[in-house]
Amino acid sequence: MQTNNTRALIFGISGQDGAYLAELLLSRGIEVHGTSRDIETSDFLSLRTLGINDKVKLHSVMLTDFRNVITVLKSVRPRYIYNLAAQSSVMLSFDQPVETIDSIMHGTINLMEAIRFLDLDARFYNACSSECFGNTDQPATDMTRFRPRSPYAVGKAAAFWAVANYREAYGLFACSGILFNHESPLRPLRYVTQKIVRGAMDIAEGQMSTLELGNLDLSRDWGWAPEYVDAMRRMLEFERPEDFVIATGTTNSLKDFVATSFSAFGLDWTRHVRTSNVYRRPTDIQVSCGNPEKARRLLGWKATLHMRQVVERLVVAERERRLTHC
Repeated sequence: MQTNNTRALIFGISGQDGAYLAELLLSRGIEVHGTSRDIETSDFLSLRTLGINDKVKLHSVMLTDFRNVITVLKSVRPRYIYNLAAQSSVMLSFDQPVETIDSIMHGTINLMEAIRFLDLDARFYNACSSECFGNTDQPATDMTRFRPRSPYAVGKAAAFWAVANYREAYGLFACSGILFNHESPLRPLRYVTQKIVRGAMDIAEGQMSTLELGNLDLSRDWGWAPEYVDAMRRMLEFERPEDFVIATGTTNSLKDFVATSFSAFGLDWTRHVRTSNVYRRPTDIQVSCGNPEKARRLLGWKATLHMRQVVERLVVAERERRLTHC
C-alpha cells in the first residue's frame, strides 16, 4: 500500500507530547492526523491551548482493538506513525498494573502487526521511558541494562524489546525514544512539577500556606518538552531505525526543583513545604540521568534548556494562565 510522504499519524495526540509534536509537524508542512479513544468526549485541551485543534484531523481509535487500528491506518495511510498513547502515570500503575501493562504492550504490538499486515511503507516511533532503567549509577545510554521499578516501567521495557524484535524479524523501520523527564505548561496537575509551581504561586498569592509533597531527595534529569518532540521527529527522519536516549545529561534533586520554583516567587520553600508518605510509591527511583551523546552525534539534537530554565518557563506560563483566567 502506498503512503503519503507528508502525512503523520499520532496516537495519543491529546497529551503533552502529542500536542507539541503535532504543532512541530504542522510547522514543517506535514499533514497531521491524531487519535483519541473517543473524539466526541475528549476536550483536546492541549491542542486548543496551542491553537491547532482545527488544523489536525482526528480519529476515534482504541489501540487494543486490532480491527480499529487496521481501519485507521488504511484510511490515513501515513508515512510517519507515532505511538504516544497509553496509561502514563507511574503512581497509578501500582494501583492498576494489569491495565497499565496491557495498554502499553497491547497497543504497541497491534500497531506493528497492522503495519506489517498492510505492508505499509511507514516509519514507526515508540515512546519509551527512562523509568525502564531504574536507578542510574552512570548516565544511561540505549545500551544500559533495564531494571524497571514500577508496572509502568515493566510495560515500557517490554514494549521496547517488542519494537526491537519487529525491527530485526520483519525489517520494520521501528525505533524507540527513551525519554527522560520533560516538562511544559501542558502537563496536568497530577505531575509533581506542575503541583510544585502552582503550589508556590498559590502560597505567594495567599491562597494556601503549605504544600505537601513526597520524597524530596529524588534526583531527575529534567528537560523541556517542545525540544524533546523535535528529537522524535529527527528519529523518524534519520537514515535508519535506531533507539535513542533523549535527556539533558544533567541531574537535579526534587529539593532543588522546589527551591528554584519557590524562589521565583520570593519564598523560602522550607517554611511552606511538608513531606508526607501518602505521596511515596511502593518502589521509586532515587537517581535518574541520561546520556544524550548518541542523539547529539547522529541526530544533531541537543537540549538547550535545563532544570532552572524549565522552571522559569513554567512560572511564566502559570502567571500568564492566571492572568487569562482573571
